[in-house]
Amino acid sequence: MAGWTLGIIGGSGLYDLPGLEDRRVHDIDTPFGAPSGPIVTGRLGDVSLAFLPRHGAGHRISPTGLNSRANIHSLKQLGCTDLLSLSAVGSLAEDLSPGTFVTVGQYIDRTFARESSFFGEGLVAHVSMAEPTCPRLSGYAAQAGRTAGASVVEDVTYLAMEGPQFSTRAESRLYRGWGAQVIGMTGMPEAKLAREAELPYACVGMVTDYDAWREDEAGVEVTDVLAVLSANAAMARDLVAALAGALPEVREASPIDSNLDYAIITAHDARDPAMMAKLDVIAGRALRKG
Repeated sequence: MAGWTLGIIGGSGLYDLPGLEDRRVHDIDTPFGAPSGPIVTGRLGDVSLAFLPRHGAGHRISPTGLNSRANIHSLKQLGCTDLLSLSAVGSLAEDLSPGTFVTVGQYIDRTFARESSFFGEGLVAHVSMAEPTCPRLSGYAAQAGRTAGASVVEDVTYLAMEGPQFSTRAESRLYRGWGAQVIGMTGMPEAKLAREAELPYACVGMVTDYDAWREDEAGVEVTDVLAVLSANAAMARDLVAALAGALPEVREASPIDSNLDYAIITAHDARDPAMMAKLDVIAGRALRKG
């Protein structure tokens, strides 16, 4: 088996990844447009990394405005084998206080204004999202967080909302009733697209606030979020370094690496050649296999 090439998608507060050796900057174009910005590649120890700030330099792109298809495509195009998302989240649970790190096990997708699939007319696929994150990578990320000094809670449920506005109190309380534990604006469709791209995906959420559900407390303000993010940014970078140092030298195959073998439903003679060409980076392995 080959080694790891870890794609890092940096969220709010994490716009750079210092310490990379053999650092190179890539301006990538994809069939789905441009990603959020240039991608920086390099090494941390023996692990190759590719870093993409999700919201672009200076945080210029809103959650709804993100071109997640281009972001995932560009990381796959650069040879990433696995993806780690780092993002700010609000807490919907009393025991997940600001400053806590979480790994995501499940999603509830409430987004509605975003392209959520690479596939479409002429080439249809249905990937399983029953287990939307990679347990192997999530486990390594959780341990890396603890190594970095973070308090980490594993396997939480993430409610993905459209934004860019924060929740109303009624919405926040509703989501708690659904069993969601954290809330954010960027987890979807990112996780769905990573699965379609056959990239094992893990999400580490950095809790910044208690959302709007608590009685007799003010709602969320950006200033509150930024204060916690500033404190957490160094720990998030330390988490990435610890993760790179903890990954096994040999990357054993994951079932996610070949999940399109069972997902593409369009008959061979009905597949649109233009769509097949457009999806070569994402699905070429499965399409060439037959």
